Amino acid sequence: MTDYAIRLMSVGKQYRRGTRHEGYTTLRDAVSAGVRALASRARRRREAAEATLFWALRDVSMDVPRGSALGLIGQNGAGKSTLLKILSRVTEPTTGEVHLRGRVGSLLEVGTGFHPELTGRENVLLNGAILGMTHREIRARFDAIVAFAETGNFIDTPVKHYSTGMYLRLAFAVAAHLEPEILLVDEVLAVGDAAFQKRCLGKMDDVAREGRTVIFVSHNLDAIRRLCSHAVMLEQGRVVCVGETPAVLSQYLSAKYLRPPPEAVIDVTTACRTGTGAARFVSVSYTGCGGPADHTPQPEGAIEFTLEIESDIARQVRSLAVFLQDQYGTKVLNADTLHIDRRVALKQGRTFVRLRMHAVHLMPGIFRVGLWLADPVQAQSGNGAYDYVESAFEIEVARTHATLLPGTGGLVTCGFDVEELE
Repeated sequence: MTDYAIRLMSVGKQYRRGTRHEGYTTLRDAVSAGVRALASRARRRREAAEATLFWALRDVSMDVPRGSALGLIGQNGAGKSTLLKILSRVTEPTTGEVHLRGRVGSLLEVGTGFHPELTGRENVLLNGAILGMTHREIRARFDAIVAFAETGNFIDTPVKHYSTGMYLRLAFAVAAHLEPEILLVDEVLAVGDAAFQKRCLGKMDDVAREGRTVIFVSHNLDAIRRLCSHAVMLEQGRVVCVGETPAVLSQYLSAKYLRPPPEAVIDVTTACRTGTGAARFVSVSYTGCGGPADHTPQPEGAIEFTLEIESDIARQVRSLAVFLQDQYGTKVLNADTLHIDRRVALKQGRTFVRLRMHAVHLMPGIFRVGLWLADPVQAQSGNGAYDYVESAFEIEVARTHATLLPGTGGLVTCGFDVEELE
């Protein structure tokens, strides 16, 4: 590929675990070192054993086309932030080469690139100068930066007095408006409120449409899906998947969640959950009704769930729900007994409950199953639900006929007619 903005060639980054960085030695340091030398040999041996090398990144090679929007995904510690720091020249790679074509603007963490003693105005001018812009170019964009950051009343205040939100808004506005050819954005957007995040995503979309290159790291998979045409999945410092965003996200999510077959009894006692625990889900099974012999759920078909629930006392429950989410966390179906004004009687001990969704009307795909059990009055008063399992397991709604092709979009099916008009 010749028209690239970023080229990585066998890039690796190695760190030493368990040691402190040593700077210049002073007399006080020497005295302190002498005192520490009196400590036990066992502790010194233990510290030496812990001072092992590890690779935060290993053998990363790829080209990022000019004008593309690329998402970096992976679990915590996968190497995403390390890669952005290498691209930003904050740190140098241990192995390999990095080639960048164009000015790089980055927002890696709150305060990166800002001097706390300088005012907001002075930091804008300083960052523009670092990017190689003239004073006239910076001034031409200055009003837009201040308006986006909503810091007009404090623009001549030293940024050390800014709140975290003000700091972040100004830092993002500077990074996005000073028109770098390459924009690098880390997960810092999670610090802002919902309105600010929406503005940031809109601005990054504008940057990508203008032909500049965006590298976006986030755990917000819906934002990755909307903003980025392609994605890279990192695992333990290595690239494990590169491609179009939907395919990469599908592989990432399929590795994180259990997808049991229909009619299997799924133990959910160890699932991640919240709630008082006075009543809780123990196991779940599901089956697609009226479909093929393997009972796989079908578009427009029914799904039946059998829930095993344990309660400390006999009680009437007003809100028992099974809900389905798409792979980006959007809730698409919610079958809650509260909606049909039906109470569920739980015995002391264990009770089995059958919940049947008559027709799910879902397009083929993978959906996550969540579970909810609560007394709405107690939940609203702050006492919490009995049990809430946001992601218990996954189910697959299978394709039934050739007209339901992958990539046609949408979440639900619907009946419709079409006619030609003269």
